[in-house]
Amino acid sequence: MAFRIRQIDVTATGREIVRERVVDKARLTLGRAAENDIHLPDLALDPVHAELRDAGAGRIAIEARGPLSFTIDGASTHAASILARNGGELGLGGTRITLSEEAGVPVLTIRAIAEAEGADESRHFSVASLLPGRRRIGWIAALLILGLLLALPIASHMAGGKVIGDGNWSPGKLSLGHHGLEGSCETCHVEGFVAVREETCRSCHKQTHDHAAPTLLADAREQPPLGRALLNNVSAAFNRPGPGACSDCHVEHQGAGQMPPARQVFCADCHAGLQDNLPGTKLGNAADFGRLHPEFKVSFVDNADARSRARRSLAIHPREDNGLTFPHRLHLDAMGGAARMAVSLGASDGYGKPLACANCHHASDDGVRFKPIEMERDCGACHSLAYDRIGGTVRTLHHGDVAQTMADLSTYRGAVPITRRVRPGAFGDGGIYHASFRAPPVQMSAFARNGVCGTCHTAEMRGGRLAVRRVTMLSRYMDHGWFDHRAHSQSQCSECHAASASNLSSDLLLPGIKTCRTCHAGEASGGTSDGASDGAKKVASGCAMCHSYHPIEAVPRRPAKRADERKGG
Repeated sequence: MAFRIRQIDVTATGREIVRERVVDKARLTLGRAAENDIHLPDLALDPVHAELRDAGAGRIAIEARGPLSFTIDGASTHAASILARNGGELGLGGTRITLSEEAGVPVLTIRAIAEAEGADESRHFSVASLLPGRRRIGWIAALLILGLLLALPIASHMAGGKVIGDGNWSPGKLSLGHHGLEGSCETCHVEGFVAVREETCRSCHKQTHDHAAPTLLADAREQPPLGRALLNNVSAAFNRPGPGACSDCHVEHQGAGQMPPARQVFCADCHAGLQDNLPGTKLGNAADFGRLHPEFKVSFVDNADARSRARRSLAIHPREDNGLTFPHRLHLDAMGGAARMAVSLGASDGYGKPLACANCHHASDDGVRFKPIEMERDCGACHSLAYDRIGGTVRTLHHGDVAQTMADLSTYRGAVPITRRVRPGAFGDGGIYHASFRAPPVQMSAFARNGVCGTCHTAEMRGGRLAVRRVTMLSRYMDHGWFDHRAHSQSQCSECHAASASNLSSDLLLPGIKTCRTCHAGEASGGTSDGASDGAKKVASGCAMCHSYHPIEAVPRRPAKRADERKGG
């Protein structure tokens, strides 16, 4: 016997799609298992829910295969027999099968009932029958949230006691600088539903200086576009301070670590158009290190005697007057006399090969800068101050004390200068390493241009007495920026400092912005090559990498440590 199966599906627009097929079998199985002749994907049905077969005489017998029943014309049953030409409706879960006959062939028309029609029938197959409706659950949850997280904290605050449940409002942990305030929200949030005020921050941070005068800050700030101005007005209506408030840059509750430095955009708001907004400013516009930043200005000694300093741009190649006559090139020439002397000293004295920067320049304890040059430690290995021997005692000049040096040399009787090494090259009148003590008067010879003192210093008469020009050497040239040598330890000194080509001590051997841009790009670059010819990735560098917003006059301020430094990198 053959059955004609007619499947009717409805699209989202309500259009019916009819698919027909003929199954030449005497028995058909129905259920949610895919192996059934009629597959009904409904969790309310058994895998093989019922069996439909030809009962003869035009009748169709239907029998349940499991404990679950089905319906015939709305009546629940486990077995039934239908005369095909009279028709009938078989209900299985959310599906209705109409039985009829066309040209002597039984026809099964399968149609899924609408959700609303089958809701009552399928409800007992779901846990939904044991719960309130979703809408009711939503309202109950909303009321609980409002009560516990809003009404209760407000009521406890108005009662004057400790605010109950305020921890639920915290978006995250406080930074390490404020970790001691965890659980004491009232310390910063003094007034309920009022943003943290400037005066609250200053009550603890009493020594924090303003970036500039408030009037200058207001004038320098770019006029916000219409959208931001509207947001500022809305914020002001809710008592939020700003623009220019502490909270604009210092965002808390970002996790228990160092408070993140301010993003570049907060600096660019003023500095991108600073010259237009403040016509009298001496500062150039700056918005991005890779694209808009002026050449570095450095503070250097312009008069060693007066110990005065000037601040100039490296673009004009300024000259320093530190009081020394010192040629870097002579000392770094790998084929020169200084190199041969260093080789002759040997590794036991810390040399043994041509001089390098590290022979004279020693990093500070924190590795950020370098210690001041000391004659005895950094120069004495080559430039001996020994001038006489009496018995087994070697007499040496007192470096830095001109009067004592004059007194010591007044007793000198022309002995050969004391040295424990054989200096390469000519040693005598006119020689490279000549240090004559014999020309009368002996004191003046020591301070002459080729004398033991005149090699690095310039003698002068001061108040009728012989003196030496003061020496003023700096370890920090960028007063308004910060540079960390430790972070650049993987680089060679010569990559940034052209010392090997310098013949004058007045040369400022500081790299300009072009040199720094070979490795550093702006914050917005995200570390891209930024047009580099070799395609190498550059370091994304925001303003806070080198600058501090709250400077203290004449006291170097180091920006907050970076993530790699906090990890010990």
